[in-house]
Amino acid sequence: MAVPGKVAAFHLPPLPTVGEIIKLFRLKAQKQLSQNFLLDLRLTDKIVRQAGELKNAHVCEVGPGPGGITRSILTAGVEQLLLIEKDARFIPGLQMLSEAAPGKVHVVHGDILTYKMDKAFPKHLKKNWEDEPPDVHIIGNLPFSVSTPLIIKWLENVSKKDGPFIYGRTQMTLTFQKEVAERLTANPGGKQRSRLSIMSQHLCTVENCFIIPGQAFVPKPEVDVAVVHFTPLVQPKIQQPFKLVEKVVQSVFQFRRKYCFRGIETLFPESGRLKRTEQLMMTANVDPTLRPFQLSMSHFRNLCNTYRKMCNEDPSLFAYNYREELRQKKKMRNLLKSTSQPEQTEEENQL
Repeated sequence: MAVPGKVAAFHLPPLPTVGEIIKLFRLKAQKQLSQNFLLDLRLTDKIVRQAGELKNAHVCEVGPGPGGITRSILTAGVEQLLLIEKDARFIPGLQMLSEAAPGKVHVVHGDILTYKMDKAFPKHLKKNWEDEPPDVHIIGNLPFSVSTPLIIKWLENVSKKDGPFIYGRTQMTLTFQKEVAERLTANPGGKQRSRLSIMSQHLCTVENCFIIPGQAFVPKPEVDVAVVHFTPLVQPKIQQPFKLVEKVVQSVFQFRRKYCFRGIETLFPESGRLKRTEQLMMTANVDPTLRPFQLSMSHFRNLCNTYRKMCNEDPSLFAYNYREELRQKKKMRNLLKSTSQPEQTEEENQL
């Protein structure tokens, strides 16, 4: 659980407000980038408090935009703040903040999806995975369009202990659409239980900290926003490669309203599918009549462990792609249909 940070340890000199920065640089949220600005510094302070103690910490803020959360991070007394912003329009305003906190802020115009996070912080901050989390944090009010692919990317980094997790169990405090946050934190049996629930919770302690009403943002999004805190676990709850876990979980939730048997069978080629599905479920001790959202973490652990053994026995199994098989079948049907049509026409002409 995130520990609330202490009172501000650093004071910025007088600066234009975030709203004034937006007017000064004629900034406008771009809908296609799903940008929404948070101007209330009481809320940005509250977000930053969820990260825990930041005094003398090193922080990477993702998508700082006009710099509302940035100011709250700086006043928490951080040692160094790395800002990664993709939209060039925000860089001048962020440079203004950098000049107001000499030696503390480094502004990067770049894409967080491709930025080399394994070189973002000094090497001396590294800690052993089994130790307490390092004084390294990731904080961000993420655009809705990038939040899911980004957290999946970082969860894979957690599993491999690379990227921003080369420093140890780096903590993350991020915003998501309320519905996505509910999926990330959903328990077995909950209506929001999903692929994201398993992929995040088998690797991290995930806490839904609080809800920010949509009306607090400019422009107002159609949904509310939630702040979610992640702390990587010392031992993952499923000790299998990320891609294997992802494949099993995606297959199970492919038909979330049907019995889990229906999704699990898509792990196997059509030839021998029924037999292999029954073998997997029996060995993993999973009731085939449970719905995907009813499965516990131990169910998924058993499924992944058993599937791994089956893949070891048949190395071609992991490469099998159910959707690709469907595409090839459809392609073949269309091909047969296109070649049979002229023949029918020719026969009709002979009548």
